[in-house]
Amino acid sequence: MSLEELRKRIDELDHQLVQLLNERARVVIEIGKLKNKTGKAVYAPDREKEVLAKIAEANKGPLPDKCLVAIWRELMSGSFVLERPLRIGFLGPKGSFSHTAAMLKFGQSVEYEPLADITSIFDEVSKGHCDLGLAPIENTTGGGVIETLDALIDSDVKVCAEVLMAIHHNLLGNCPLEKIEKIYSKPEVFAQCRNWLSATFKEAQTVPVASTAKAAQLASEEPNSAAIGSRVAAELYELRIICENIEDIANNVTRFLVISQEDARPTGEDKTAILFSTAHKAGALADVLEVFKRYNINLTNIESRPSKKRQWEYYFFMDFVGHRTEKQVKKGLEETRKHCLQLSILGSFPRATELL
Repeated sequence: MSLEELRKRIDELDHQLVQLLNERARVVIEIGKLKNKTGKAVYAPDREKEVLAKIAEANKGPLPDKCLVAIWRELMSGSFVLERPLRIGFLGPKGSFSHTAAMLKFGQSVEYEPLADITSIFDEVSKGHCDLGLAPIENTTGGGVIETLDALIDSDVKVCAEVLMAIHHNLLGNCPLEKIEKIYSKPEVFAQCRNWLSATFKEAQTVPVASTAKAAQLASEEPNSAAIGSRVAAELYELRIICENIEDIANNVTRFLVISQEDARPTGEDKTAILFSTAHKAGALADVLEVFKRYNINLTNIESRPSKKRQWEYYFFMDFVGHRTEKQVKKGLEETRKHCLQLSILGSFPRATELL
């Protein structure tokens, strides 16, 4: 076939795709009507995981699974709008890594609300002003995020999903590399790019600011200035990516929690997050861990935070493989309660297995 004939065939297939996608959209509208009658949430993490798994299973190539999954995520984003527009809170301002993670997870069609701090994300979801919130919980380089752990202690929201995103730092600016006199970014970002910065710059001043998005904004306004931030920040503030992936450790990943007013149904590949406090006595935490070992429940993370109510008393945040409705998990949690002053199930949710 000639080039012209092949392009004509593509046009025909595109026309068919548009018809099929709109046929799918009409079914989505009917689903939205049923959900509104029964009060069901628009976003169902278990259904999302099921749909994406079926797409990957049906794929025989030559398109890679990652391409189709990205298409379907955007398709689901448009579907949310047809059912009921979703409002998603994230740690702002726009252009932050949290903003990037939220868009990779939920697409371009939903509404995003940049919030000043992590506590505000939890408050807005708890009050129903936002349907969902996205908050960082841990980073492979920096460890646990204290603000999110404290918010989990004080809030009544549920964890309904998680997101894993590779963090790549880029030098952003509108001037040549050799003319940069000042570089803006978060203190943690400077620490993660220390070796690259010391090898590249001898005299440029590093200036810490509250966020990578704020850094990008300042770099766009000042001559001979640059910022370290994300690709999204570069687009929003019309900056050029001077150098990309300048982080010292290549496998830098941040895990985000998606919070809602309810958690997710079982998928067969789930995690559960709990929060508990123990008595101030020798072996109290060991007793809890022994229960999980005996019930063969695999722990994936454990963090501690001091109680604000009593001195020398601690809260422990823990997540593990399994759904709270599974028989083995239910038995383990019942026995764990005997060793705790307090135990709350923060939610069960599909386990993230791929980086966004």
